[in-house]
Amino acid sequence: MPTRQSIWGPQEVEEAEPDGSLLLFRKSIINLRKGRLSMSRKRTLILGAAGRDFHNFNTLYRNDDSYEVVAFTATQIPDIDGRKYPAELAGEFYPEGIKILDESELENIISGENIELCVMSYSDLPDSTVMALASRVNTAGADFIMIGASRTMVKSTKPVIAITAVRTGCGKSQTTRRVVEELKAAGKKVVAIRHPMPYGDLVKQRVQRFETIEDLKKHQCTIEEMEEYEPHISRGNVIYSGVDYEAILREAEKEADIILWDGGNNDTSFYAPDLTITVVDPHRPGHELSYYPGQTNLRLADVVVINKIDSAYPEDVEEVRKNIRKVNSTARIIDGASPVSVDKPELLVGKKVLVVEDGPTLTHGDMEYGAGFVAAEKYGAAEFANPVPHAVGTIRATFDKYYPGVEETVILPAMGYGDAQIKDLEDTINAIDCDVVIIGTPIDLSRIIKINKPTVKVTYDLQEIGKPDLAEVLKPYTK
Repeated sequence: MPTRQSIWGPQEVEEAEPDGSLLLFRKSIINLRKGRLSMSRKRTLILGAAGRDFHNFNTLYRNDDSYEVVAFTATQIPDIDGRKYPAELAGEFYPEGIKILDESELENIISGENIELCVMSYSDLPDSTVMALASRVNTAGADFIMIGASRTMVKSTKPVIAITAVRTGCGKSQTTRRVVEELKAAGKKVVAIRHPMPYGDLVKQRVQRFETIEDLKKHQCTIEEMEEYEPHISRGNVIYSGVDYEAILREAEKEADIILWDGGNNDTSFYAPDLTITVVDPHRPGHELSYYPGQTNLRLADVVVINKIDSAYPEDVEEVRKNIRKVNSTARIIDGASPVSVDKPELLVGKKVLVVEDGPTLTHGDMEYGAGFVAAEKYGAAEFANPVPHAVGTIRATFDKYYPGVEETVILPAMGYGDAQIKDLEDTINAIDCDVVIIGTPIDLSRIIKINKPTVKVTYDLQEIGKPDLAEVLKPYTK
């Protein structure tokens, strides 16, 4: 029988009562070591925006007893801070759950909570902003890390095609839909898994499956969630989302021949891909090399889609093409267009219009306009309504945050992260004097809010120009 020394160490044996039972002795040593463990765990803060931060925790930190995740921070998304990552999802080391705090208090959090390590865990930031954040962390006395892209990628038993981008609003969604079309035409059962947007009850949102429009109501989706899920549903596609992305993957694998990762912002894939398709935007030339982690996606790409060529300046397209080759000499490049169309073009000719665009694309995506504005010009609108003077509540706050000092613009971002913000959006739209409301978001906004004016719905899909095209690069998966 092994000696106690060989199991526990000589110092710990000397501390044990000589006449005590072996069971009691072992329990005392386990408790002693637990105490030492709690003292030595690295106190960690995960900087996030309700998505990538939870995935990093689940895959790297949840079951690692050398780290103690003290809190998450929240930014970009309204009303996330002040909540908790629930104990039901956080695991055995976190019986009380994990706090979610406002990133604006970063230095105070680091000091007050004795934070040793901060983990960068959200996306679509200028490189300079990331380094400014790192400087704040370092100045406060903590280490700052960015996790390698592959470290959090869950491996699937099925082939995985990942659709990513270098910025928010490049056109991932229409690219994803085109890929689904090609795969389904070849008889493949495709399931899309969407980047997380867990803005509600996180326990209920652990694994979500969407197949019908009724599922959107069942899961109490925000406008931002519906913008991503509804276009899939309307085409008969099944889409998953949620919080725990390994559990989501295992459910999706049960009904799929191929898994399609539909990324959010410019985040890297949560799954280890067999093929990576990255979308770039010539409306924002240079951003493909200056945003985090968009450049990572560009470097990882097997295929790069230059989207929106039909509405971009030729010199900007060429700049983007050259930048692709600077960092990725082997990727196949597909030229693509996203032509817009509307359901009632006759309503726009000579009219004063209010343009409502996809929210995130215009806020942290930095786009000055979207598909709605392009459609207004294409179909002969005469005048644009200015929404800023009529913006109320959280919509006014959105303008103040993302367009400080601006009192005149031709677009209204369709923000809707909760019931209160959806009501503010409705009140703002209905207070504006115009003839027609152009809905440039991917969903039927008039189904969500009551609009007191005629509406025109904009649609857009990816069209490849020349060769190679998606059919060609997908051949290994369509055979």
